[in-house]
Amino acid sequence: MVGLRSPSCAYCRVKSCSKGEGSPLPNNCPMVTYPEVVRSAFEKYAGFVKEIHKAASLVEVEGYCMWPRLREVVEFARKLNIKKIGIAFCVGLSFEAEQVAKYLESKNFEVYSVCCKCGAVDKTQVGLSEDQKLRPGNFEPMCNPIVQAELLNHVGTELNVVVGLCVGHDTLFIEYSKAPVTYLIAKDRVTGHNPAAAIYVSGYFRSRL
Repeated sequence: MVGLRSPSCAYCRVKSCSKGEGSPLPNNCPMVTYPEVVRSAFEKYAGFVKEIHKAASLVEVEGYCMWPRLREVVEFARKLNIKKIGIAFCVGLSFEAEQVAKYLESKNFEVYSVCCKCGAVDKTQVGLSEDQKLRPGNFEPMCNPIVQAELLNHVGTELNVVVGLCVGHDTLFIEYSKAPVTYLIAKDRVTGHNPAAAIYVSGYFRSRL
């Protein structure tokens, strides 16, 4: 059974971890099956990592269910004394990226932004054939998340914000970004960039799932 794998917290109906010491743990709880991994992971909360976690927790306390995520990003960055913020965005969300940049600049951050098509490299250069393009026979620039990350690395951003990068391209951006990364918009054109909608109204999206 899937529920017997460890970790498989998604299937846990107890969530003893949220109740504190003394609460009974399921046999397949990772706190039971992998105690050393859990303990050693906690040791990594030190230095800047600890400061990131503390800042995130304070934002949760102060703005929970009150602040939109855009403001949460601002408050999080302020608590870390961050001055330079990068925006890695999808060309299809250029309007949104401009509004985000203006908002962050109005809060006195130094903002750098890079479009996903930067580099102007045709998709055939990474192994796609013409018939695998959206518009075969035409110049079709590849999304270039590595150049987005490297440019923001080059100018020394201290926090990078993802605005609508494609699934997988966001993976590469996060992999190559030297600065910590947070999401502002997870692109999902079908749901108006609200990926959770496919879960909450699964009947409506069933044919697309």
